[in-house]
Amino acid sequence: MKGSSMTEHTKTDGLPGMDEPPLPQVLERARLRNERMAGDKVECNACPVLCQIGPGRTGACDRYANHGGVLVRVDPVVLLRKTLAGGDGRLVPFEGRAALPAPGEADGAAAHEDAQAVADWSGDLLLADEVFVTGVGSSTTYPDYKPAPFIVGSKVDGVDMVTVVTEGIFSYCSFKVKIDTDRYLGPEQANVRSKGEVVGHVTTAEYGSQMLSLGGVHHLTGGSKKEGRITVEMMEALGNKRAVELTIDGGAQLVIQAGRPPIVNGVEEQRMRVGCGSATVGIFAKQLFGRVDEVVVVDDHITGVLTPHQAGRCLDMRPSGIMMRGRKSTPGRYFQVANPGTGWGGTDIADPLSIIEGWEPEVAWPGLRLLMTSTTGEHAAWYVLDETLTPREQEMPADVRAVVDRIGENCEPSLTTVLFLGGAGGSLRAGVTENPVLLTRSIKQALVNVTCGGAPAYVWPGGGITVMVDVMRMPDNSFGTVPTPAIVAPIEFSMRREDYRALGGHMEQVRTLEEVLRRGAWHNDGAPTARRWTGIAAANPWPLGRPPLLG
Repeated sequence: MKGSSMTEHTKTDGLPGMDEPPLPQVLERARLRNERMAGDKVECNACPVLCQIGPGRTGACDRYANHGGVLVRVDPVVLLRKTLAGGDGRLVPFEGRAALPAPGEADGAAAHEDAQAVADWSGDLLLADEVFVTGVGSSTTYPDYKPAPFIVGSKVDGVDMVTVVTEGIFSYCSFKVKIDTDRYLGPEQANVRSKGEVVGHVTTAEYGSQMLSLGGVHHLTGGSKKEGRITVEMMEALGNKRAVELTIDGGAQLVIQAGRPPIVNGVEEQRMRVGCGSATVGIFAKQLFGRVDEVVVVDDHITGVLTPHQAGRCLDMRPSGIMMRGRKSTPGRYFQVANPGTGWGGTDIADPLSIIEGWEPEVAWPGLRLLMTSTTGEHAAWYVLDETLTPREQEMPADVRAVVDRIGENCEPSLTTVLFLGGAGGSLRAGVTENPVLLTRSIKQALVNVTCGGAPAYVWPGGGITVMVDVMRMPDNSFGTVPTPAIVAPIEFSMRREDYRALGGHMEQVRTLEEVLRRGAWHNDGAPTARRWTGIAAANPWPLGRPPLLG
């Protein structure tokens, strides 16, 4: 079997005809081999599970397979290009080597023919500053005392660059989910469940949005096997932009999907509120002045009332004598006018008049015009006080309806935003350098640009390499799993070659972009592999661009 000279395992490291990196002798490795393993099986050492894979089958993670007695990475490596003629998403075999069939394709020949329609892929015609090798499909190198699968040398604007490319196995990771709605989803700290298992919790609400924290090491490894399995399945689906069904203890049923409107209790949300009730009063006070005598903007958090509000006082509006339920904060601002819910303004009310206790008879007057609206304008009603100072609903005047419509116009579309948050610790750092702390320091000093699938990643301050990235800016199907359980996610570290040398990088494994495109990852053991070209997302900066790398 190819590569068997290195250890008794089937290797994911070493290409025929290429110098194998020097590795320490690990004597206990021989004891890990199952001597009863059938001769036609291969053992995968890409993660701690050490699957023994029969011919034509995949391992437990569905990421590695036995292809003719050789361990292969099933998914293609995703390469970014600034411009991609003929469309994107093309599956292209590495030059001179067969490609595994892509989903829906009979064999690699179709992919090769498709490649010819895109461009001539010979390395000498590719501009280094227009191609970026992502970690999607690049493979892992577990344990990571081995260099990363791709350590790519390129030149950008005359500067020698190195990009270290790998897929990290993340046990310490989660998804932070921002749900644009003023509907009540559940109490803070309430459990969030998938298929009955707890997979996260409700966290602090933000302006116009409810927030969830999903996944995390305690759900992946700290509970039952079923909890860990369902958690990792939910996380993989969410990261790969698929819909996920969730329930919240004491709250709502949800269907969420990155980049799509949330579905709350079976109803698809449309609008994110323009602001709290007080803010809405302040924004639209001048537009309502002269058309109304009083305005109440119903909100679960801060309900706004126009005439006692600072905006109404600045407009010198006549007091209306309205008496509100709830706890008065400052003039014109009321807390806890109703319980949270899915009704008006994220409260549990269907009748807005229920939050009005009455009217001061010596202040209010018959004929007083009252507008009540929610923070999104989705709910609105027009009332006029009768002789007994009782609000009577009437048809809303057109000029007032225009302002309510303006409130709705200023509400952005309701979307679900999914952010991957992971700690890039563990041994993956050893795939970059022999002295991991130098990598961490270089990142903090902005000498290294960290990306995930080519998408910009925010690196949290403080110790470690804690990254956060919007999954919508990453290539499709960027995330995988291993049954330990853990999430597999792409990560790339780009820097000047001189800085890579200074942080103790694996300089002997730096390969030109041309060589990478021609031969694939150094660890691939001569196995068939494939690559997929895609254009960079419009919202993303080029990973090898000037700031901060090139000044």
